[in-house]
Amino acid sequence: MNSLADWLWWLLAVFFMVIYFMMLFRIIMDVFRNHESSGWAKAGWLILLLFIPLITMLIYVIANGKGMAQRDVAQYQAAKQSQDDYIRSVAAPADPSAQIAKAHELLEKGAITQQEFDTMKAKALA
Repeated sequence: MNSLADWLWWLLAVFFMVIYFMMLFRIIMDVFRNHESSGWAKAGWLILLLFIPLITMLIYVIANGKGMAQRDVAQYQAAKQSQDDYIRSVAAPADPSAQIAKAHELLEKGAITQQEFDTMKAKALA
């Protein structure tokens, strides 16, 4: 029974250690991502995180929690916008005449049938 209790205690300690390091790295990333803070403020946060990490982490989250969330949202929106722009750039051309010309080339090569060409033409003109 003692070995089970030791194993559960070890598992709990590892769990909280992983959570601690995840939070620590998350806060360090946010310190560097915060463009509103000066270099001295960033250095101060990092020094405090090095010497009194738990209290500093709690203070940072309380003081900058809303800003952290806003920076996360901005980063995700920028990534989504970048992805959407890339998808639009590699997708079929928006110009209906270019789409019809491409479909006509495929028809002439025999890659599509007349019925598929008509469908693509109707979709381009819609």
